[in-house]
Amino acid sequence: MRDVRVCVFGDSFVAGVGDPKALGWVGRVTARTPPSTGVDLTAYQLGVRRQTTEEVVLRIPMECAPRFTHGDEHRIVVATGVNDANLGVDPARSTAALEFGLASLDVTALVVGPPPVGDDALRGRIRNLDAAFAELCRRREVAYISTYGPLAGRQAWNDAIAEDGIHPNQTGYGLLAYVILNEGWYQWLGATPPPKPVHKRGSS
Repeated sequence: MRDVRVCVFGDSFVAGVGDPKALGWVGRVTARTPPSTGVDLTAYQLGVRRQTTEEVVLRIPMECAPRFTHGDEHRIVVATGVNDANLGVDPARSTAALEFGLASLDVTALVVGPPPVGDDALRGRIRNLDAAFAELCRRREVAYISTYGPLAGRQAWNDAIAEDGIHPNQTGYGLLAYVILNEGWYQWLGATPPPKPVHKRGSS
């Protein structure tokens, strides 16, 4: 059994804002990575509301240090972008910040792209940022999971919005977790998927 510690950095979507179960996608993905996968997973949910990529990556070295004291393997996940797009931050600036963050620790990293939320204008900016993040990760040979593409055209996702009109509700976080689990999570972790497949479902 591998003792794997994963720090998940991001904004309110990592924190699970809008989910009445307070699990967000991180809690759901962790729950679906049981010991039967060969991994004893400890996931640290390190999301801060309204932070941009620049603000998130500055926290990485300091917040990883105490959490990486023990364990066999240390990894990080970075999931940002919606606030960058909402504030109109130049994608090149956000991408440069992400690259800085990925270089701040010599550990295996995964980047989870921003999901499609908001009106058409905001979604367009998120789509552009998703493409820029994907290209950076391709160039740096860092694992990347796009959530924009798999979710943008799904009516179930578009309907699964919390009362604030931006964050997913319980159903939405279930869909977001489903995409992450099925688009590369187990491969990145080097884990064997659970014997019982993760089914597509509206909520969890």
